[in-house]
Amino acid sequence: MKTYKFKVNENGYTVNVKSHEDNIINLEVNGTNYVVEMSKEIKKTKTPTLVRSASKRPAEPLKVSPTASQTTKVVAPIPGVVLSLDIKVGDTLKVGDRMLVLEAMKMENNIVCEKAGTVTAINVAVGQQVLQDQAMIELE
Repeated sequence: MKTYKFKVNENGYTVNVKSHEDNIINLEVNGTNYVVEMSKEIKKTKTPTLVRSASKRPAEPLKVSPTASQTTKVVAPIPGVVLSLDIKVGDTLKVGDRMLVLEAMKMENNIVCEKAGTVTAINVAVGQQVLQDQAMIELE
């Protein structure tokens, strides 16, 4: 395991620690084997070992309703103020069509359609402040 060199009263000693379990140490001093018992208990590490038990319930498949997968929500990428709305409920949009202009940090940001669909709801108005990830428009 480890080798140490000691000098006691001008005499040299080479100590080779062979094993160490709890308070018992097997070592070799200048070729002679010794078993040493430590008088003080060695403190264990304080880092806990976490063990997660197996789940008692079997895994359930994810249930997805067909209507939820068809609805797409357009959310605000950053907080800002709605400057203009270029659509109305019932409009059919294609990818790349501009839906609204959002002013954020004194810059105008065009929010464009990323998925073709029909506008089912508009949750914002011109002049309204929106927060990041707030749903602004719903498409189907």
